[in-house]
Amino acid sequence: MKKHLLLLIAFITVLSSCKKYDVNKQNAADDAAIQAYLKANNISALKDESGLYYQILTAGGNTHPSLTSAISVGYVGSELDGSVFDQAGSTTLFLNDVIKGWQIGIPKIGIGGEIKLFVPSSLGYGNQAAGIIKANTVLVFDIRLFGFNG
Repeated sequence: MKKHLLLLIAFITVLSSCKKYDVNKQNAADDAAIQAYLKANNISALKDESGLYYQILTAGGNTHPSLTSAISVGYVGSELDGSVFDQAGSTTLFLNDVIKGWQIGIPKIGIGGEIKLFVPSSLGYGNQAAGIIKANTVLVFDIRLFGFNG
């Protein structure tokens, strides 16, 4: 009986010591970090209602991909401190298989377009780590849209 009581107390202690993830608090922190980065680097970017900041460098063609499109892109992904975590000269992906920040941002340009995305963690990997990307990380992507199907 004592053993079960000790296990129950230990379990309750572990649960109470876990910090609850507060998405609103994290969104506010991400937004402040992005705004500070934009200001410090003298970057003018637009803010989507989702919280995504973006800068269209080249608009590209008049037709734009949809969520069901297979997209051909080149990109560099980095953190706000400039450390690059991924890049590709050319790759083809389905837009509905990538992070939400890309799903919102890439349809803003057409073929030949270039966009810079400032992705709050909730539109990236959230409070989960992904490879070398830590949880709650704001992501920056420089993306060029080579083409799309669908």
